[in-house]
Amino acid sequence: MNSSTLKVVTATAMALAAAVAQPARAAVDPARAQALFDEAARLCHGDGGALWHHSLCGPILLVDWADNTAVANQVDAGGVLKPAGKMFAGALPPDVLIANTPVKWSGRRWTEMIWPLPDDVAHRRVMVSHELFHRAQHELDLPMGDGGNLHLDTLEGRVLLQLEWRALARALVEPEGAGRNAAISDALLFRHERYRLFVDARAEEHALELNEGVAEYTGVRVGLPTARERTAYALRDLEAFVQAPSFVRSFAYATGPAWGLLLDKADAAWRDRLAAAAKAGRAQGLDDMLQAALKLPEPAAAGLKAREADYDDTLRPREQARDQARQAHLAELKARLVDGPVLRLPLAHLHASYQFNPQTLEALGSDGVVYPTMTLSADWGTLNVEQGALLDKAMSGAAVSASGVSADHLAGPGWRLSLNKGWTVVAGERSGDFVVRREDESH
Repeated sequence: MNSSTLKVVTATAMALAAAVAQPARAAVDPARAQALFDEAARLCHGDGGALWHHSLCGPILLVDWADNTAVANQVDAGGVLKPAGKMFAGALPPDVLIANTPVKWSGRRWTEMIWPLPDDVAHRRVMVSHELFHRAQHELDLPMGDGGNLHLDTLEGRVLLQLEWRALARALVEPEGAGRNAAISDALLFRHERYRLFVDARAEEHALELNEGVAEYTGVRVGLPTARERTAYALRDLEAFVQAPSFVRSFAYATGPAWGLLLDKADAAWRDRLAAAAKAGRAQGLDDMLQAALKLPEPAAAGLKAREADYDDTLRPREQARDQARQAHLAELKARLVDGPVLRLPLAHLHASYQFNPQTLEALGSDGVVYPTMTLSADWGTLNVEQGALLDKAMSGAAVSASGVSADHLAGPGWRLSLNKGWTVVAGERSGDFVVRREDESH
């Protein structure tokens, strides 16, 4: 996963609570870590730079979430990590983001991954290859944005996305020819209906899909050796992410491999075209590229209802029931994080990093997005959240409930704030509100 501003910890990221007594002894199991480094080397050397005309090999950090201890396959330029057999071990400073993400630290750009990695072989290899791609992504000039995609938390957005997933799954298993093209046309129909209903959908979906979706496709292509295994994993992604509480940021992990594998069959040069277009600042979406490769006409919107019924006539009633419960839940969140007293924390023009589970986000329309759990760090310090924080759509500020806030203003319902020197909490404009500010701006 990657973003220029958002750093995401996936649901598979788990902490390993162990300490390192000496710099050269790693909290992670040394034998398993070395096996992981060897596996990563086999994967990137096996690709040999063929997929993107660029090697995915490079520095890797495996980090213990609990105490920042780490092992690496290379020494850092600053010499913080010390030799430990074939590896290098030590502790990262507290200001280094801990996530499954590329990170610049101590003179190198690393593929950073949280220990332990999944035991499932296919899942682990796809994940490692996905993260190796993200480290090389900026060198390829491929898009690294995210997009808001809040429309994917609406009733129509969710229904149409799940229908697209079903159509993509059908296309993946259909033999080449009319049947596959018909299923792809259905996937385009459901996606283009989202584009029609939601004005920003095309740009926002493309932004995340060209970032996380292409990374997940790369993970599948590099991590798995056969076409059969790749198709099976793409189908697994399409099925697994249906269970995600929110599709806002997780959808591209499901769609990326599917659209990418279908493009492999339709246009072997599509990755070269994508890279060239990206360098020229005009990258196309994967759906647009596949439609052009197969010369498919614009799908007829008049047939939408019939196609929906063909894929799943029980989906909409289920989603309508879910949406009713969701609206009541969102009303409670709005009362707590928008209308009620809040502590506001600035993010605009500050260096900030975020650690969160992308499958749990909840959109509050124009008010922003609720992150049920997260760690938010910025110039002012660190906020640990366990019961919801609201980030506005522009990512310029965060808010947590100030109901029952502690006397020192550093804790409240489901959150705790650690302030850096030079920052303070002052009364906000509304009665009961508080705001984090620099001390020299607090009067």
